[in-house]
Amino acid sequence: MAEKQVTRLESNYMKQYDTYVARQQRKKKRLFRRLALFTVLTLVIMGSMLTYHFKQQATYHEKLERMEELQEQKIALENQEKNLKEEIELLNNEEYVLQIARTNYFFSKEGEIIFKLPEEDPSY
Repeated sequence: MAEKQVTRLESNYMKQYDTYVARQQRKKKRLFRRLALFTVLTLVIMGSMLTYHFKQQATYHEKLERMEELQEQKIALENQEKNLKEEIELLNNEEYVLQIARTNYFFSKEGEIIFKLPEEDPSY
């Protein structure tokens, strides 16, 4: 089939229509550019917010673990303090100090003989 060729009439209406079509194409192009820019900007902002959120979450978990470790250390130190206070009270007792001296340093009472026995069980 042969294509029909239509001759274009040059009139004020056609010029206005061509101007209108060109203006609409420019509007579409600008709209597409604005939407693309908005999409890219939104993606960048969301990406940075997600990155910040994950970093904050990791920092929170690290600090939480550190707090648990410090609480355990605090409990251990409180127990140690309690034991040391008890030991101080015992060391203020003269009989306890003499008992430690006899046990560890082989001090004896008058007329007392100390024999050191091996702590190992005999092999027989």
